[in-house]
Amino acid sequence: AHGATPGARSYRYIDEAGAGYRRLVVSADGKRVLGAVLVGDNSYYDTLLQYVQNGIAPPVDPASLILPQGQAAPLLGVDALPASATVCSCHNVSKGAIRDAIGGGCADLAAVKSCTRAASGCGGCAGLLKQVVEHELAARGIAVDKSLCEHFAYTRQELYAIVRVGNIETFDELLSSHGRGQLGCDICKPAVGSILASCWNRPIQDPALVPLQDTNDTFMANMQKNGTYSVVPRIPAGEITPDGLIAIGAVAKKYGLYTKITGGQRIDLFGAQLHELPGIWGELIAAGFETGHAYGKSTRTVKSCVGSTWCRYGVQDSVRMALDIEHRYKGLRSPHKLKFAVSGCTRECAEAQSKDIGVIATENGWNLYVCGNGGMRPRHAELFATDLDDATLIRAIDRLLMFYIRTADKLQRTSVWRESLEGGLDYLKQVVLEDSLGLCAELEAQMQLVVDRYECEWANALNDPEKLKRFRTFVNDRGPDPDIQFVQERGQPRPAPARVIPIAEEIA
Repeated sequence: AHGATPGARSYRYIDEAGAGYRRLVVSADGKRVLGAVLVGDNSYYDTLLQYVQNGIAPPVDPASLILPQGQAAPLLGVDALPASATVCSCHNVSKGAIRDAIGGGCADLAAVKSCTRAASGCGGCAGLLKQVVEHELAARGIAVDKSLCEHFAYTRQELYAIVRVGNIETFDELLSSHGRGQLGCDICKPAVGSILASCWNRPIQDPALVPLQDTNDTFMANMQKNGTYSVVPRIPAGEITPDGLIAIGAVAKKYGLYTKITGGQRIDLFGAQLHELPGIWGELIAAGFETGHAYGKSTRTVKSCVGSTWCRYGVQDSVRMALDIEHRYKGLRSPHKLKFAVSGCTRECAEAQSKDIGVIATENGWNLYVCGNGGMRPRHAELFATDLDDATLIRAIDRLLMFYIRTADKLQRTSVWRESLEGGLDYLKQVVLEDSLGLCAELEAQMQLVVDRYECEWANALNDPEKLKRFRTFVNDRGPDPDIQFVQERGQPRPAPARVIPIAEEIA
């Protein structure tokens, strides 16, 4: 459609050997990128998206934006974003507003958040906001403190190395040996809790670990807007038996829960009160389910199509591979959530190229795609390796995920980690596929330790009376919260809308 704009100019690059095609459309005056088409290699997507969305003027030679690696324009950093670029869409905070806040005296990230309200909505822009603030501070000659918080003068990556090398398994031990203070805070506690889980995979409900968890991990369920919780049993690869469906339906009906099929091919149950969680999970576990870790910064789902089992286009058994992957990495804690997908052919029904780890079947095995995501800043996954057999595929995923866990910043998705990785995709291939750092055997061993120590966190809690004491709305009463009310909508319960108290009633 953009190519039909009056006076628009197009630039095309065709790579017959690599089966790639790129087309760039710019305005008649050459001052604006109108759109682009990418077939095959989609690694140019993020750069071109910034040009299109933020109105950045293209180079004098626009063709350089789609030329092959080495000749193409470099990936844009935050310094190339115009002042009008939106950083926080929840509160419509632009890069210019952040710059003005820093110019007005905000000298750190917390002050910028307080002044502009950026990242105080859904939080999806936190990573980008941090990059913008650090860039603006550095541009003013202000030293940027990389400390995790006031208690640890280290980055998340440095703390991971300290924990791993020092064989440290508790927060108190780490704080006393490498930190300051006696208590920690809401920044370092969950960050260290995640590091300990990634390294040693001990149950997060253990007495030494549970104080490190945020609300969702503390109660192993996602808190909703009305104070109730959602329950998500694991449904590996989206495959579920009729008996499993009936069991979930029976639990939802018994406890009056709202049910919804999720985008990750699972069934979410909403509206559970705190005191009901042990009963709900007891019945689900008895029916053969286990926790889906929907509450954690960990492996979430492995989406799959039906592959060669049923589909006449499928070339490999994508469900079997998705099951193998999900059962291997379930419970893996990481800097941020992880999503996987396996497609049985290039038609890509499982949408693997939008996932942190995407696998697409070929006639000879599997193609591996890495570091994609949806969300606020969608990013296509990049082709990492081709025609891998089953064992080689799993080894590559083991190495890449553990290298990401080792080197990523806190709350950093694989896509942002990949963009900030010095050396880019070529460097990552050298480390993971060619073992350029001599780390691959160690990375595989670390992943195997996590896999071997897996256990369902809810099953662990249900077997410990002390852990179950936490699941009460009131300390001395096992009853429900009388302030939680529901209404019926489309045949299911939903939170009752907040009641507006008339002024006359309030005065009375």
